[in-house]
Amino acid sequence: MIRQKNQECNPVAVIKYTGAFMAWVIGSGFATGQEILQFFSGYGYASYGVVILNLAGFLILGRIIITTGYDHKGAANFSHFVYFCGNKLGTLYAWLIPVTLVLLMSVLTSGAGATLFEYYGINPYIGSALLAALVLGVYLIGFEKMVKIVSVTSPVIIIFTLLVGTITVVRDIGNISEITRYEPVLQNIQASPNWILSAASYLSLNFFCGSTYYTALGAKAADRQSARLGALFGALALFATIAIMNTAILLDAGNTSALAVPTLYLARKISSVIGAAFSVILILGIFSSCSTMMWTVCSKFFAGDLKKNRIFAVIVSAGTFMIGLFPFTKLVGVFYPLVGYIGLLFIGCVLYKGIKGTEGQVPCP
Repeated sequence: MIRQKNQECNPVAVIKYTGAFMAWVIGSGFATGQEILQFFSGYGYASYGVVILNLAGFLILGRIIITTGYDHKGAANFSHFVYFCGNKLGTLYAWLIPVTLVLLMSVLTSGAGATLFEYYGINPYIGSALLAALVLGVYLIGFEKMVKIVSVTSPVIIIFTLLVGTITVVRDIGNISEITRYEPVLQNIQASPNWILSAASYLSLNFFCGSTYYTALGAKAADRQSARLGALFGALALFATIAIMNTAILLDAGNTSALAVPTLYLARKISSVIGAAFSVILILGIFSSCSTMMWTVCSKFFAGDLKKNRIFAVIVSAGTFMIGLFPFTKLVGVFYPLVGYIGLLFIGCVLYKGIKGTEGQVPCP
Protein backbone atom coordinates (compact mmCIF):
# COMPACT_ATOMS: atom_id res chain seq x y z
CA MET A 1 0.00 0.00 0.00
CA ILE A 2 1.10 3.58 -0.58
CA ARG A 3 2.01 5.40 2.59
CA GLN A 4 -0.37 8.19 3.45
CA LYS A 5 1.08 11.50 4.56
CA ASN A 6 0.75 12.76 8.13
CA GLN A 7 -0.52 9.40 9.29
CA GLU A 8 0.11 8.71 12.97
CA CYS A 9 -0.33 5.49 14.83
CA ASN A 10 -2.69 5.59 17.81
CA PRO A 11 -1.50 3.00 20.41
CA VAL A 12 -4.93 2.79 22.06
CA ALA A 13 -6.57 2.19 18.69
CA VAL A 14 -3.98 -0.49 17.86
CA ILE A 15 -4.83 -2.39 21.05
CA LYS A 16 -8.54 -2.04 20.30
CA TYR A 17 -8.18 -3.39 16.76
CA THR A 18 -5.85 -6.16 17.89
CA GLY A 19 -8.54 -7.42 20.27
CA ALA A 20 -11.29 -6.98 17.71
CA PHE A 21 -9.24 -8.80 15.04
CA MET A 22 -8.83 -11.82 17.32
CA ALA A 23 -12.49 -11.79 18.38
CA TRP A 24 -13.68 -13.45 15.18
CA VAL A 25 -11.36 -16.44 15.50
CA ILE A 26 -11.71 -17.04 19.24
CA GLY A 27 -14.97 -18.91 19.15
CA SER A 28 -16.10 -22.24 20.52
CA GLY A 29 -13.81 -24.22 18.21
CA PHE A 30 -10.68 -22.25 19.11
CA ALA A 31 -11.31 -21.63 22.80
CA THR A 32 -12.45 -25.18 23.55
CA GLY A 33 -9.53 -26.65 21.62
CA GLN A 34 -11.78 -28.70 19.34
CA GLU A 35 -10.84 -26.57 16.32
CA ILE A 36 -7.13 -26.82 17.15
CA LEU A 37 -7.51 -30.56 17.64
CA GLN A 38 -9.12 -31.20 14.24
CA PHE A 39 -7.29 -28.68 12.02
CA PHE A 40 -3.85 -28.83 13.70
CA SER A 41 -3.15 -31.52 16.33
CA GLY A 42 -4.70 -34.31 14.27
CA TYR A 43 -1.63 -34.24 12.00
CA GLY A 44 0.92 -34.84 14.75
CA TYR A 45 4.28 -33.20 14.06
CA ALA A 46 2.97 -31.90 10.70
CA SER A 47 0.61 -29.67 12.70
CA TYR A 48 3.44 -27.14 13.03
CA GLY A 49 3.43 -26.83 9.26
CA VAL A 50 -0.26 -25.93 9.50
CA VAL A 51 0.62 -23.28 12.08
CA ILE A 52 3.32 -21.70 9.89
CA LEU A 53 1.19 -21.63 6.73
CA ASN A 54 -1.72 -20.10 8.60
CA LEU A 55 0.41 -17.46 10.28
CA ALA A 56 1.66 -16.34 6.87
CA GLY A 57 -1.87 -16.43 5.48
CA PHE A 58 -3.34 -14.42 8.36
CA LEU A 59 -0.64 -11.76 8.06
CA ILE A 60 -1.26 -11.33 4.33
CA LEU A 61 -5.05 -11.72 4.18
CA GLY A 62 -5.69 -9.71 7.34
CA ARG A 63 -3.78 -6.74 5.96
CA ILE A 64 -5.45 -6.90 2.53
CA ILE A 65 -9.04 -7.18 3.77
CA ILE A 66 -8.83 -4.65 6.60
CA THR A 67 -7.11 -2.00 4.46
CA THR A 68 -9.65 -2.64 1.70
CA GLY A 69 -12.38 -1.77 4.19
CA TYR A 70 -10.52 1.38 5.22
CA ASP A 71 -9.89 2.49 1.62
CA HIS A 72 -13.59 2.14 0.73
CA LYS A 73 -15.11 3.49 3.94
CA GLY A 74 -16.86 6.31 2.09
CA ALA A 75 -18.15 4.19 -0.79
CA ALA A 76 -21.92 3.68 -0.84
CA ASN A 77 -23.08 0.04 -1.13
CA PHE A 78 -19.51 -1.25 -1.34
CA SER A 79 -19.33 -5.06 -1.61
CA HIS A 80 -15.94 -6.55 -0.86
CA PHE A 81 -17.08 -9.84 -2.43
CA VAL A 82 -17.74 -8.10 -5.76
CA TYR A 83 -14.54 -6.08 -5.39
CA PHE A 84 -12.40 -9.20 -4.95
CA CYS A 85 -14.30 -11.79 -7.04
CA GLY A 86 -16.21 -9.87 -9.71
CA ASN A 87 -19.97 -9.40 -10.13
CA LYS A 88 -21.20 -12.97 -10.63
CA LEU A 89 -19.07 -14.90 -8.15
CA GLY A 90 -19.01 -11.96 -5.74
CA THR A 91 -22.80 -11.69 -5.69
CA LEU A 92 -23.11 -15.45 -5.14
CA TYR A 93 -20.70 -15.30 -2.20
CA ALA A 94 -22.47 -12.27 -0.74
CA TRP A 95 -25.72 -14.20 -0.49
CA LEU A 96 -24.09 -17.47 0.52
CA ILE A 97 -22.25 -16.02 3.51
CA PRO A 98 -25.30 -15.52 5.77
CA VAL A 99 -26.20 -19.20 5.39
CA THR A 100 -22.70 -20.39 6.27
CA LEU A 101 -22.53 -18.04 9.24
CA VAL A 102 -25.80 -19.33 10.66
CA LEU A 103 -24.29 -22.82 10.50
CA LEU A 104 -21.15 -21.64 12.30
CA MET A 105 -23.17 -19.78 14.91
CA SER A 106 -24.96 -23.06 15.58
CA VAL A 107 -21.59 -24.68 16.28
CA LEU A 108 -20.74 -21.86 18.70
CA THR A 109 -24.07 -22.22 20.45
CA SER A 110 -23.59 -25.96 20.78
CA GLY A 111 -20.06 -25.34 22.11
CA ALA A 112 -21.40 -23.18 24.92
CA GLY A 113 -23.73 -25.98 25.98
CA ALA A 114 -20.91 -28.56 25.77
CA THR A 115 -18.60 -26.43 27.92
CA LEU A 116 -21.13 -25.91 30.72
CA PHE A 117 -22.11 -29.58 30.62
CA GLU A 118 -18.54 -30.94 30.65
CA TYR A 119 -17.47 -28.89 33.67
CA TYR A 120 -20.64 -28.13 35.65
CA GLY A 121 -23.01 -30.87 34.51
CA ILE A 122 -25.57 -28.26 33.38
CA ASN A 123 -27.98 -29.44 30.72
CA PRO A 124 -26.31 -28.44 27.42
CA TYR A 125 -29.60 -27.11 26.04
CA ILE A 126 -29.73 -24.56 28.86
CA GLY A 127 -26.19 -23.35 28.14
CA SER A 128 -26.95 -23.04 24.43
CA ALA A 129 -30.15 -21.10 25.11
CA LEU A 130 -28.36 -18.66 27.44
CA LEU A 131 -25.68 -17.94 24.85
CA ALA A 132 -28.23 -17.41 22.06
CA ALA A 133 -30.11 -14.92 24.25
CA LEU A 134 -26.94 -13.07 25.27
CA VAL A 135 -25.70 -12.74 21.68
CA LEU A 136 -29.10 -11.44 20.57
CA GLY A 137 -29.02 -8.80 23.30
CA VAL A 138 -25.54 -7.62 22.34
CA TYR A 139 -26.50 -7.36 18.65
CA LEU A 140 -29.36 -5.07 19.54
CA ILE A 141 -27.03 -2.54 21.19
CA GLY A 142 -25.12 -1.84 17.93
CA PHE A 143 -21.81 -2.55 16.16
CA GLU A 144 -19.65 0.08 17.86
CA LYS A 145 -20.53 -1.08 21.37
CA MET A 146 -20.11 -4.69 20.30
CA VAL A 147 -16.55 -3.98 19.08
CA LYS A 148 -15.72 -2.39 22.44
CA ILE A 149 -16.96 -5.50 24.27
CA VAL A 150 -15.23 -8.13 22.14
CA SER A 151 -11.98 -6.14 21.90
CA VAL A 152 -11.73 -6.30 25.71
CA THR A 153 -12.62 -9.99 26.06
CA SER A 154 -10.27 -11.27 23.34
CA PRO A 155 -6.93 -10.35 25.01
CA VAL A 156 -8.16 -11.87 28.29
CA ILE A 157 -8.94 -15.14 26.52
CA ILE A 158 -5.58 -15.19 24.74
CA ILE A 159 -3.63 -14.50 27.96
CA PHE A 160 -5.47 -17.17 29.93
CA THR A 161 -5.19 -19.73 27.14
CA LEU A 162 -1.46 -19.04 26.86
CA LEU A 163 -1.13 -19.52 30.61
CA VAL A 164 -2.86 -22.92 30.55
CA GLY A 165 -0.95 -24.04 27.47
CA THR A 166 2.45 -22.92 28.75
CA ILE A 167 2.04 -24.59 32.16
CA THR A 168 0.92 -27.80 30.44
CA VAL A 169 3.84 -27.79 27.99
CA VAL A 170 6.43 -27.15 30.75
CA ARG A 171 4.95 -29.91 32.90
CA ASP A 172 4.44 -32.54 30.17
CA ILE A 173 7.34 -31.80 27.80
CA GLY A 174 8.80 -35.21 28.67
CA ASN A 175 5.99 -36.79 26.62
CA ILE A 176 7.21 -35.20 23.37
CA SER A 177 8.58 -38.51 22.08
CA GLU A 178 5.22 -40.20 22.67
CA ILE A 179 3.32 -38.13 20.07
CA THR A 180 3.93 -40.64 17.28
CA ARG A 181 2.29 -43.32 19.41
CA TYR A 182 -1.00 -41.46 19.21
CA GLU A 183 -1.00 -41.01 15.41
CA PRO A 184 -3.63 -43.75 14.77
CA VAL A 185 -6.01 -42.01 17.19
CA LEU A 186 -5.29 -38.53 15.84
CA GLN A 187 -5.92 -39.60 12.23
CA ASN A 188 -9.57 -40.22 13.10
CA ILE A 189 -10.17 -36.56 13.99
CA GLN A 190 -8.41 -34.81 11.10
CA ALA A 191 -10.44 -32.08 9.42
CA SER A 192 -8.95 -32.78 5.96
CA PRO A 193 -7.14 -35.65 4.18
CA ASN A 194 -3.74 -33.96 4.57
CA TRP A 195 -2.16 -31.13 6.55
CA ILE A 196 -1.70 -28.73 3.61
CA LEU A 197 -5.40 -28.90 2.72
CA SER A 198 -6.20 -28.46 6.40
CA ALA A 199 -4.11 -25.27 6.48
CA ALA A 200 -5.87 -23.91 3.39
CA SER A 201 -9.35 -24.75 4.64
CA TYR A 202 -8.65 -23.16 8.07
CA LEU A 203 -7.60 -19.94 6.37
CA SER A 204 -10.71 -20.06 4.22
CA LEU A 205 -12.95 -20.83 7.18
CA ASN A 206 -11.83 -17.70 9.00
CA PHE A 207 -11.45 -15.20 6.18
CA PHE A 208 -14.31 -16.21 3.91
CA CYS A 209 -16.79 -15.99 6.75
CA GLY A 210 -14.97 -13.20 8.57
CA SER A 211 -14.36 -10.95 5.57
CA THR A 212 -17.53 -8.89 6.09
CA TYR A 213 -16.62 -8.29 9.74
CA TYR A 214 -12.99 -7.47 8.93
CA THR A 215 -13.97 -5.12 6.12
CA ALA A 216 -16.33 -3.29 8.50
CA LEU A 217 -13.56 -3.17 11.11
CA GLY A 218 -11.29 -1.49 8.61
CA ALA A 219 -14.02 0.94 7.55
CA LYS A 220 -14.54 1.99 11.18
CA ALA A 221 -10.82 2.63 11.74
CA ALA A 222 -9.72 6.21 12.37
CA ASP A 223 -6.49 5.58 10.46
CA ARG A 224 -5.09 2.84 8.25
CA GLN A 225 -1.90 2.24 10.21
CA SER A 226 -3.71 1.43 13.47
CA ALA A 227 -5.98 -1.05 11.70
CA ARG A 228 -3.06 -2.70 9.92
CA LEU A 229 -1.03 -3.01 13.11
CA GLY A 230 -4.08 -4.43 14.86
CA ALA A 231 -4.27 -7.15 12.19
CA LEU A 232 -0.51 -7.79 12.51
CA PHE A 233 -0.44 -8.11 16.31
CA GLY A 234 -3.73 -10.00 16.33
CA ALA A 235 -2.36 -12.63 13.94
CA LEU A 236 0.89 -13.00 15.90
CA ALA A 237 -0.95 -13.40 19.22
CA LEU A 238 -3.38 -15.91 17.75
CA PHE A 239 -0.75 -18.20 16.32
CA ALA A 240 1.56 -18.02 19.29
CA THR A 241 -1.42 -19.25 21.28
CA ILE A 242 -2.33 -21.92 18.72
CA ALA A 243 1.26 -23.24 18.60
CA ILE A 244 1.42 -23.57 22.37
CA MET A 245 -2.06 -25.08 22.76
CA ASN A 246 -1.39 -27.48 19.89
CA THR A 247 1.72 -28.70 21.71
CA ALA A 248 -0.18 -29.02 25.00
CA ILE A 249 -2.91 -31.09 23.32
CA LEU A 250 -0.38 -33.35 21.56
CA LEU A 251 1.54 -34.03 24.78
CA ASP A 252 -1.60 -35.60 26.28
CA ALA A 253 -3.22 -36.79 23.05
CA GLY A 254 -4.37 -40.05 24.60
CA ASN A 255 -6.93 -38.11 26.65
CA THR A 256 -7.46 -34.83 24.78
CA SER A 257 -8.29 -36.50 21.46
CA ALA A 258 -11.42 -38.04 22.94
CA LEU A 259 -12.83 -34.89 24.57
CA ALA A 260 -15.25 -32.24 23.30
CA VAL A 261 -13.44 -29.52 25.28
CA PRO A 262 -9.75 -30.52 25.57
CA THR A 263 -8.56 -27.11 26.80
CA LEU A 264 -10.91 -27.29 29.76
CA TYR A 265 -9.48 -30.70 30.63
CA LEU A 266 -5.95 -29.25 30.52
CA ALA A 267 -6.94 -26.33 32.74
CA ARG A 268 -8.61 -28.63 35.26
CA LYS A 269 -5.47 -30.81 35.39
CA ILE A 270 -3.54 -27.77 36.62
CA SER A 271 -6.07 -26.99 39.37
CA SER A 272 -9.81 -26.95 39.96
CA VAL A 273 -9.72 -23.18 40.47
CA ILE A 274 -8.03 -22.59 37.10
CA GLY A 275 -10.47 -25.04 35.53
CA ALA A 276 -13.46 -23.12 36.87
CA ALA A 277 -12.00 -19.79 35.76
CA PHE A 278 -11.22 -21.19 32.32
CA SER A 279 -14.78 -22.41 31.88
CA VAL A 280 -15.88 -18.77 32.19
CA ILE A 281 -13.13 -17.72 29.77
CA LEU A 282 -14.39 -20.27 27.25
CA ILE A 283 -17.91 -18.88 27.37
CA LEU A 284 -16.49 -15.39 26.79
CA GLY A 285 -14.60 -16.68 23.75
CA ILE A 286 -17.67 -18.32 22.31
CA PHE A 287 -19.71 -15.20 22.96
CA SER A 288 -17.02 -13.06 21.31
CA SER A 289 -17.08 -14.88 17.97
CA CYS A 290 -20.81 -15.52 17.95
CA SER A 291 -21.51 -11.81 18.46
CA THR A 292 -19.39 -10.82 15.45
CA MET A 293 -21.11 -13.44 13.29
CA MET A 294 -24.53 -12.32 14.45
CA TRP A 295 -23.77 -8.76 13.35
CA THR A 296 -22.47 -9.96 9.96
CA VAL A 297 -25.64 -11.96 9.26
CA CYS A 298 -28.29 -9.57 10.55
CA SER A 299 -26.79 -6.33 9.27
CA LYS A 300 -27.40 -7.58 5.72
CA PHE A 301 -31.18 -7.81 6.08
CA PHE A 302 -33.75 -5.05 6.69
CA ALA A 303 -31.01 -2.54 7.50
CA GLY A 304 -33.40 0.34 6.87
CA ASP A 305 -36.22 -1.03 9.01
CA LEU A 306 -35.25 -1.35 12.68
CA LYS A 307 -38.33 -3.33 13.70
CA LYS A 308 -38.01 -5.92 10.92
CA ASN A 309 -34.27 -6.18 11.51
CA ARG A 310 -34.80 -6.99 15.18
CA ILE A 311 -37.46 -9.57 14.35
CA PHE A 312 -35.06 -11.16 11.88
CA ALA A 313 -32.35 -11.22 14.58
CA VAL A 314 -34.71 -13.09 16.91
CA ILE A 315 -35.42 -15.63 14.16
CA VAL A 316 -31.68 -16.13 13.55
CA SER A 317 -31.07 -16.67 17.27
CA ALA A 318 -33.85 -19.24 17.48
CA GLY A 319 -32.59 -21.03 14.36
CA THR A 320 -29.00 -21.26 15.59
CA PHE A 321 -30.23 -22.62 18.92
CA MET A 322 -32.26 -25.35 17.19
CA ILE A 323 -29.38 -26.48 14.96
CA GLY A 324 -27.02 -26.21 17.93
CA LEU A 325 -28.91 -28.99 19.71
CA PHE A 326 -26.84 -31.49 17.71
CA PRO A 327 -23.55 -32.75 19.30
CA PHE A 328 -20.77 -30.17 19.33
CA THR A 329 -17.94 -32.39 18.04
CA LYS A 330 -20.08 -33.58 15.10
CA LEU A 331 -21.03 -30.02 14.13
CA VAL A 332 -17.36 -28.91 14.19
CA GLY A 333 -16.31 -31.94 12.13
CA VAL A 334 -18.96 -31.38 9.46
CA PHE A 335 -19.59 -27.62 9.18
CA TYR A 336 -16.07 -26.20 9.68
CA PRO A 337 -14.33 -28.14 6.87
CA LEU A 338 -17.38 -27.68 4.58
CA VAL A 339 -17.34 -23.89 4.95
CA GLY A 340 -13.56 -23.89 4.55
CA TYR A 341 -13.78 -25.65 1.18
CA ILE A 342 -16.55 -23.34 -0.03
CA GLY A 343 -14.38 -20.28 0.58
CA LEU A 344 -11.13 -21.48 -1.02
CA LEU A 345 -11.86 -19.71 -4.32
CA PHE A 346 -12.60 -16.48 -2.43
CA ILE A 347 -9.20 -16.68 -0.71
CA GLY A 348 -7.55 -17.09 -4.11
CA CYS A 349 -9.38 -14.00 -5.41
CA VAL A 350 -8.30 -11.92 -2.39
CA LEU A 351 -4.65 -12.91 -2.83
CA TYR A 352 -4.73 -12.17 -6.56
CA LYS A 353 -6.40 -8.79 -6.07
CA GLY A 354 -4.08 -7.90 -3.20
CA ILE A 355 -0.92 -8.76 -5.14
CA LYS A 356 -2.17 -7.10 -8.32
CA GLY A 357 -3.16 -3.96 -6.41
CA THR A 358 0.36 -3.45 -5.02
CA GLU A 359 2.15 -3.74 -8.35
CA GLY A 360 4.19 -0.64 -9.05
CA GLN A 361 3.55 0.87 -5.62
CA VAL A 362 6.10 1.67 -2.92
CA PRO A 363 5.46 -0.70 0.02
CA CYS A 364 4.75 0.79 3.42
CA PRO A 365 6.82 -0.95 6.08
